[in-house]
Amino acid sequence: MSRRETEAVTTPQPTLRKVIPIARVAGEPLQAVAAGGGDFCSLYQAQTKIYPRSVSGLFAKWRWAMVFITQIVFYGLPWLEWGQRQAVLFDLESRRFYIFALLLYPQDFIYLAGLLVISALSLFLFTAVAGRQWCGYACPQTVYAEIFIWLEKLTEGDRSARLRLDASPMSLNKFGRKAGKQLLWLSLSLWTGFTFVGYFTPIRELGASFIAAGMGPWETFWVFFYGLATYGNAGYLREQVCKYMCPYARFQSAMFDKDTLIVTYDEARGEPHGSRSKKADPAALHLGSCVDCTLCVQVCPTGIDIRKGLQYECISCAACIDVCDTVMDKMNYPRGLIRYSTQNGVAQGWGKAQLVRRIFRPRVWIYSVILLAASAALFISLAGRVPFKVDVTRDRTSLARVVGGGNIENVYRLQIMNATESSQNYRIAATGLPGLALVSADHWTVGAAQARAVPVTLQLPPGAASAGSHEIHFEVEAVNDARRVAEKSVFLVPR
Repeated sequence: MSRRETEAVTTPQPTLRKVIPIARVAGEPLQAVAAGGGDFCSLYQAQTKIYPRSVSGLFAKWRWAMVFITQIVFYGLPWLEWGQRQAVLFDLESRRFYIFALLLYPQDFIYLAGLLVISALSLFLFTAVAGRQWCGYACPQTVYAEIFIWLEKLTEGDRSARLRLDASPMSLNKFGRKAGKQLLWLSLSLWTGFTFVGYFTPIRELGASFIAAGMGPWETFWVFFYGLATYGNAGYLREQVCKYMCPYARFQSAMFDKDTLIVTYDEARGEPHGSRSKKADPAALHLGSCVDCTLCVQVCPTGIDIRKGLQYECISCAACIDVCDTVMDKMNYPRGLIRYSTQNGVAQGWGKAQLVRRIFRPRVWIYSVILLAASAALFISLAGRVPFKVDVTRDRTSLARVVGGGNIENVYRLQIMNATESSQNYRIAATGLPGLALVSADHWTVGAAQARAVPVTLQLPPGAASAGSHEIHFEVEAVNDARRVAEKSVFLVPR
């Protein structure tokens, strides 16, 4: 027998086992069992629906205050007028962007870049100081999920009623409640999509088109697309957006430190947890302040147990603080078992004064200085912005030519963009070469928020410059306010 045949006989061969799926029990993850054995392997983890419990308290009032503020701004801003136009309008078709008194063109992209830089720095600073409170109070996902949960409660009842309704068989009552909820969700979603498109198409015109069933294909697409996104994210995905889809939840750890304000559970005070009567002495039972009511889990919109410590799923909404304080009041225990604090604050037992002092640490100062510098640069640039723009192009049909008297002539086209909402007069001049003369009209009028292509002809006396290309400058001055814009070009002298 050869060596290869010997190895084939003596080497144990792997045993292949056929994996077949088995039926999934309702509410349990789908599993597979190996044929001929008892080994189970989970193919995926089933998503359990979260039924957030209603809660009242100081932080719940703040959350609803932010809901009202953000939605009044979002839904109301497109309806405001500034002069004879919509106050905030991003007119992509005409490539003009109106923000109250400010009129911007695509050439003003630098301001958008500056705004994005400031937004990023603000996020870094706010996260370093206050953690994910943006997520808990003002993030659109949180705000709309809060509204959709309220509509769900309005039609289906509180948490226990919704649990019973979902567990019950289909009936006329269940169908009516479910249908009512879906109708409210869809109506709010479509109104949200309509409002979103109203920032890009004048909302009054859009409303008239909608009533007359004459909306364009792009407006129709974006109304339904944004409405569907709102419906799906706030109605069904909810905490999954915060836990799995939002990138902020993933890179927040890079901005957190042990002095960042987070929702904390005082383990030293709360453990060991356990149920007891209101009259019982927890010290005699060797128990902490936590009565193990699990209400902090029931009110959490992402379904986590804050008693397990800091978790990336926590959006810092403080619902668990409100409900825990309510339980502490009923048990006649001091409030603050769950509270806003920091990891260092809980570990070292700091009070509010010490927590405030730790806000002003080096990284916060660095973020603050950079943010202030970037904000100041943006506002100074906007304040000193010349309200018109000029682009210079040469006449490609005739680069340079000799005309009567031996003068050398170059023809240009100046694109003057009036970034104000009133008609403006402009004066054009050219400098850079001795004897350079403007032989075309030097005064032009450009309408409000309009752009105009202006033909400009320059002539140079013979012998005033050597053959070749010479740098020149066009100066365009607004007659009304004497502001000027200078643009560089070249004057060609033929050989």
